[in-house]
Amino acid sequence: MSGDAELLALLAEHLVLTAAPAVFAVLLAARLGLRSLTLLLGVALLASGASAMLVFWAFFGFPVLGQTVSFMIVLGSLGGIAWLGFEGGFDRALLRRLAVPLALWALASVFIAFLGFDHGGIHSSLELASTRFSQELPTDNAIPRYFADWFYVHGHDGTPPPFADWLSSDRPPLQIGYTLAQRPFGWDAHDLHYQLIGIVLQQLWVLGAWAVLCAARLRPLPRALGMIAALVSDIAIVHGFFVWPKLLAAAFLLAALAMVLDGDWRRWSRQPWAGALFAGLLALAMLAHGSSVFFAIPLLGLAALRAMPSWRWLGVALLVGFVLLAPWSAYQRWFDPPGDRLIKWQLGGSLEIDDRGSLQTIVDGYREAGLGGALENKWGNVTQLLGAGEVHKAIVQAGDGDLGNAIIAIRFPRFFSLLPCIGFLLIGPLAMLCRYLFRSRAGPPGGPEWSFALTALGLLAAACLVWVLLMFGGPGSGTTIHVGSLAVPLLALSACAVGAYASWRPLGIGLVAFNAAFVLFLYAPELSPPPGSSYSVLAIVLAAAGLLGFATVSLRAR
Repeated sequence: MSGDAELLALLAEHLVLTAAPAVFAVLLAARLGLRSLTLLLGVALLASGASAMLVFWAFFGFPVLGQTVSFMIVLGSLGGIAWLGFEGGFDRALLRRLAVPLALWALASVFIAFLGFDHGGIHSSLELASTRFSQELPTDNAIPRYFADWFYVHGHDGTPPPFADWLSSDRPPLQIGYTLAQRPFGWDAHDLHYQLIGIVLQQLWVLGAWAVLCAARLRPLPRALGMIAALVSDIAIVHGFFVWPKLLAAAFLLAALAMVLDGDWRRWSRQPWAGALFAGLLALAMLAHGSSVFFAIPLLGLAALRAMPSWRWLGVALLVGFVLLAPWSAYQRWFDPPGDRLIKWQLGGSLEIDDRGSLQTIVDGYREAGLGGALENKWGNVTQLLGAGEVHKAIVQAGDGDLGNAIIAIRFPRFFSLLPCIGFLLIGPLAMLCRYLFRSRAGPPGGPEWSFALTALGLLAAACLVWVLLMFGGPGSGTTIHVGSLAVPLLALSACAVGAYASWRPLGIGLVAFNAAFVLFLYAPELSPPPGSSYSVLAIVLAAAGLLGFATVSLRAR
C-alpha cells in the first residue's frame, strides 16, 4: 500500500471510530424526539467526550478493563446505529441536516491531513508536525501519546514518569482518553495512528462552529463564508496538524455557545436536562485544555444576560460538572500531585517547580511585581494581542527578497498574536462601523448576520478582557494565541467574515476568498521538507478535494 493510500485508509478508520458513539447518541436522541440541530450537535460532542473519559478511567483502573470498554463502546455504538437504522422512522429532513456537519468534519480532516503530509513524512509524523506550518514548536503534541502509552500498559500501577519535567497531572486527560479508546483497534511504531487521531479530534471544532452559525439563524451563504474563513486559517491549519488538544477544547466551547445563541435558550434555561448538556460541554472543554476558562467565563455571563437559568437547572448543571471534573481533580491532588504547574506559570508568572500552592504563587508573583509592574504586564498583554511590533518586524524581514524567509517572517506574528492572525478579515468589523455610520443613506443595518456579528464581537471583547486580566504577563504567561482558548480566534474569524457580508455582500464574498488564497499561499509550501521526500500529486489532489468539498457542502446546505 502506498503512503497516501495508507494515510487515507487510516484516516477513514479513525473518523469512523471517533464518530461511532457520537452518531449513535444523536440517532437515539432523535428517536426519543429531540429535533433541535443545536442540541443534537451538543449531544454528539458530549457523548464523544464522555465516552473518551470513561475509557480513560477504565484504563486507569485496569488496562484489560480499558480495552474491553473501548471495544464495547465502538461495537455497541455500531450495533446501535444498525438497529436504529433497521427500525427506521427518522425524519429524513433532519437526517440530511445532521449529515452536513458530519461531512464537513470528515472533509476538513482530509484537507488538514493531506495538506500536512503533501511532502511525505508519514513515518516521522510528530516531528513533521512541529515544523510543517510554523517555526519549530515544542514537543507538546506528544504529551498525550506519551501518557496514553503508560496507562495502556500500567493503568494505576505506579505513577507515570514525567514527560521531560511535565507530570501526568499537569495537562488534562481528554485527548489521552480518545487515544486509549482507539489504540486497541490498531497501532504503529511511527505515531501515524496517533497523529491521525489527533487531526480528527482537532477538527471537531467544525461541529461546534456549525452549531453556532446555525443557532444564529444565518442564511446559507454567510454561514458558509464563516465556516470557510475558520477552516482556511492559521488556527485550523497549524493547530489542526500540530495535535496538542487546543482545538479539541474549542469544539465543546462553541457547542455550548450555540445553545446560548439559539432562540430557544430562554426555554432551555428552565429545563434541567439542558443544564446537564451545557455543563457537560463546559466540563469536557476544561478536560481538554485548561485555557478554556478564558472563554467559559464570558460565555457564562452572556448566558445569564440572555436568560437566567432556574435553580433546578443550576443544581443539575453543578452536579454534572462535579461528576466529570471531580475525578480528575482527585487524581491531581492525590495520585500525581500537585498538577498546578500551568496555573502557577500562566496566572502567577512563575516558571519554578516548587512546593508553593497555586494561590500562594499568584499572590507572591503580584507582590513581587508591585502595582506598577502588574499594570505594565497587563499592558504587555494588550500589546501582545495587537501584535503591532511583531508585524513590523515581519515586514522588515520579509523585505530581504527571499520568498521562503518572507513566508516564515509573516507566519511568525500570525502564530503568536490575535489581530495579525485575523489579518485581512479585520476589514469586516471596519466595514460594519462604516455601514453603521452611513446608515441614513444605505438604510439601517440589521438581519441575523448583523446581530450575530455584533454579539460575537462583543463576546470576544469580553473574552479578551478576561484573558488580559487573568494572565500574569511576561514570557510564557502573556496573551499569545496558543496559551489562550482557540475558540476566541475561531469565533473571531467567522464573525469578521459574517460582519463583512452583513455590511456589503460582495465585500464578504471577496474578502473571504482573498483571505483564503493568502492563507494557502502561506501554508501550502513545505519550507523544511523531510530528507528524501518530495511532493505527492495524490496528496495535493486529496487536500484540494477536501477543501473544495468542504466549501461545496457548506454552500449547498440548507
